[in-house]
Amino acid sequence: MQYSIQPISQGDLNEWQALYQGYAEFYQVPMPPTTLDQVWQWIHAEDMEFYGLMARNEQGVAIGLMHYRAMPSPLRGTIVGFLDDLFIDPQYRGQGLVDQMFAALNEQAKQHAWPFVRWITAENNYRGRGVYDRLADKTHWVTYQMAAE
Repeated sequence: MQYSIQPISQGDLNEWQALYQGYAEFYQVPMPPTTLDQVWQWIHAEDMEFYGLMARNEQGVAIGLMHYRAMPSPLRGTIVGFLDDLFIDPQYRGQGLVDQMFAALNEQAKQHAWPFVRWITAENNYRGRGVYDRLADKTHWVTYQMAAE
């Protein structure tokens, strides 16, 4: 099945919010309205290299989203892409949509002249990792996070 994948537009707010809430629920992260508002502003801010793609089914219903951004890579002396968020409505998983979304992301990376796009996922995201193992190279990097106190 072929889906429509386009940049997120101002008119997508309600559908985007519903999908992003689903993403937050999957990762068990609270999603207060202030966070939704901030991310929505980032997507549409002209002074930020933060972007979003939305996938729609044949009826035009929003069924998936991606958030990605530019990220400096000092060791390479270049800007690369970073995929922050990917969510597909559970009833549309396993139907080829994720492949189409990554193909659209790849096109965006080419347009931005990014040599690659990097992302992280949860260790227990086994279904997602199965897809990622098929579509990309797993790096040897381990991710840490330090709270600013």
